[in-house]
Amino acid sequence: MEGWVPHPSCFLRRVGNGHKRRERGGLPMSIVFYLLAALTLAGALAAVTLKNTVHCALALTVAFAGLAMLYLELDAQFAGFAQILVYIGAVAILIVFAILLTKGSETPKEGVYSKNSLAGLAIAASVFAVLGWAVLESARVLPGSGSAPPTAPAITVLQIGNALMGRYVLPLEIVALLLTAALIGAVIVAMQEKEGAK
Repeated sequence: MEGWVPHPSCFLRRVGNGHKRRERGGLPMSIVFYLLAALTLAGALAAVTLKNTVHCALALTVAFAGLAMLYLELDAQFAGFAQILVYIGAVAILIVFAILLTKGSETPKEGVYSKNSLAGLAIAASVFAVLGWAVLESARVLPGSGSAPPTAPAITVLQIGNALMGRYVLPLEIVALLLTAALIGAVIVAMQEKEGAK
């Protein structure tokens, strides 16, 4: 079961004896899942609709946090912790620093809406429809979509951490250098803009 990813349609909950099963009667997902999904969608919508760039970056951070909580809710601990460390702890902070250093937080005076907004909405709706159809159809082909619940892979976060610090330490260091280079690049761009303004 290598590469198995939990799917919302096979969301399970624990019962008294420690086994997992689907909820009988009603919806197969918990209230917590719906709240986290609403938080993620609200953050994503705010990120694309707010006019202040700093507010957009902070809303994107909220969307990242909602995704991390969804991963943790679906028992994907490593994906959730990686989402928190990489996206919230690094990428979102870099975005905020880049916006503040380049003075990009100012609200544009002119409108930011395109003339082809209707075409963009049509494309977005079609993509959303295709993705929704793919999610609904994937429930029939996923392992354990029948009567037996799926079994999670027997790989712990400790084993993944040991692999990252051992076999995959070079790619991990390359990613760290990439994030550092992005921050240094933002500072250099900001310094050049200030010199040009003088």
